[in-house]
Amino acid sequence: MTEPALARQLWTFSDLLAKAGLDPAEVRLLRHQTVADTGMTPYLLWRDDRPAFEDYQAVQTLGNRAKLSAPYWACFVCPPGETLFVGVYRAERKGFGDQDRTDPLTGRTERELGTGEVDAYDLAPAPTLSDYIGRLTIDWGLGTRSWIQRGDGTPKPVAELRREFRDPAYPGHSELLLKLTDVPGLPASWREVLRSARGVYLLTCPRTKEQYVGSACGTGGFLSRWSDYAANGHGGNVALKSREPSEYQISILEVSASTATEGDVLAAEGRWKRKLQSREMGLNRN
Repeated sequence: MTEPALARQLWTFSDLLAKAGLDPAEVRLLRHQTVADTGMTPYLLWRDDRPAFEDYQAVQTLGNRAKLSAPYWACFVCPPGETLFVGVYRAERKGFGDQDRTDPLTGRTERELGTGEVDAYDLAPAPTLSDYIGRLTIDWGLGTRSWIQRGDGTPKPVAELRREFRDPAYPGHSELLLKLTDVPGLPASWREVLRSARGVYLLTCPRTKEQYVGSACGTGGFLSRWSDYAANGHGGNVALKSREPSEYQISILEVSASTATEGDVLAAEGRWKRKLQSREMGLNRN
């Protein structure tokens, strides 16, 4: 049976590991999800510069040493809304990392980042499941803060097996749901769609249950407006300053017609503020 046929019959990533001859207990699952203040993500590193990605994941903080203590790492990155498999590596700690090494994600040295001592690992790509690299996505579950997990821990269902690697397709305006930190790394095709669309959007904070209704009226559409939020955390709105950008989710409430004036868009924004009561029970102040 071919590996792709096998994947269709199995439902969890640990099943795949076991069938491929690896004991899931000897594997650590790493979900690389950090977003640098420049907008760079591990997904973009992996997609555009594989050596830089492998350099990035080969250095880890001392606090994660015990969690990473396993002979194999199965690594994943995070395109918008997905957890994408990018390979199994044989991992061996080789000592402390160089404080003057430049981190590929941030463009700063470990000394500048103030991370203290770090561990450096030898990572050798393993042939195990190599046919699935860039094609297999899994459901990581709700514990996204736990970016290191055991291969024999909570099962990770296989979500999709594609014919080839591709950026995720744009889901449509009504289905779009992003984290604010996803915006800088959006695929080019998504950016083009959002750059050409204007209208009314919603920011929600799952932690506080607060919401904010805003509008994109000018050149650059939704993309320009959301990029401002991602860059400075509040886009000029004082009420938003009290929340970390990573806490916000974005959705589109209404897309304006191409013939709509700025006044039309602002009027639509006002209607949504009244409907959702975002002045009384949210972060809108006007």
